[in-house]
Amino acid sequence: MPGKWYIPVIASFLILLLLAGWVMVKTNTKIAFDAYREENYDIYLINADNTGLKRLTDNPALDMEPAWSADFSKIAFTSVRDGNYEIYVMNADGSGQRRITTDRGYDGHPAWSPNGSKIVFESDRSGNMDIFLMNVDGTGQTALMNNRAYDIDPAWSPNSSRIAFASDQNAYESNLDFSIEIYVMNADGSGWMRLTHNMATDRFPAWSPDGSMITFVSDRDGNLEVYVMNADGSGQRRLSNNTANDLYPAWSPDGSKIAYTSNQSNEYQIYTINTDGTGLTLLTGNGGHHAAWGPSFISFQL
Repeated sequence: MPGKWYIPVIASFLILLLLAGWVMVKTNTKIAFDAYREENYDIYLINADNTGLKRLTDNPALDMEPAWSADFSKIAFTSVRDGNYEIYVMNADGSGQRRITTDRGYDGHPAWSPNGSKIVFESDRSGNMDIFLMNVDGTGQTALMNNRAYDIDPAWSPNSSRIAFASDQNAYESNLDFSIEIYVMNADGSGWMRLTHNMATDRFPAWSPDGSMITFVSDRDGNLEVYVMNADGSGQRRLSNNTANDLYPAWSPDGSKIAYTSNQSNEYQIYTINTDGTGLTLLTGNGGHHAAWGPSFISFQL
């Protein structure tokens, strides 16, 4: 077509540079996170190589806990901009911010189902913390459980069939065990199965991309550290090892890394680590929480 002659020319030029070794092809991944900067909590984007920082929300309220949609076109998040904790959705560039829950109670910790049809979240609207499910437009809000327990931190399995979460349900089953443990259930709230069994606090589960493993946080060794286990609860092992508190682990899309929040530098920052515990890398240099891995892209670097 007239005016489009330059496209194949540029493509050919890039191929020549690649063959000559003068240009490197680099795969990168966007990460959404929240951070306290400029005297306010807002949501930001950054590339996994610590480039391309972009602020997505900008208002006096607290905005936190970003969660990507399955197609990476939107981000759900928690905000108190209307007076209490509610769940909002925005486009991936920060535009089109709108509220999708309107309850007087606390609504938070949204997680978008991998099939794109539902958002799971935690809420105290029933009088205690329970896990709820809704359509992505905010309709059809339904409690997945209704008990006396403290049920929090919902996370979808990659095939959208199961939800991992943390609960102190065992406190109502035993007079001796008041710990918070990791459970999994079916997406309709049935079929509970307890995965961790100790007197510690286990929280913030997150599935690996292939569904074979779950990462979580535990203080079973004295302070909050990142752990991994098989999806059936077997093979639990500690991944991070420091004297700080490590929180909010999130698996990279290719399954090779886990991002998490830690105050090991005396300020909460986001770090990444290989799934064998090596390669600890500081991602943010000015604070950060709740890392959420987003879309990958290819860049060219001279």
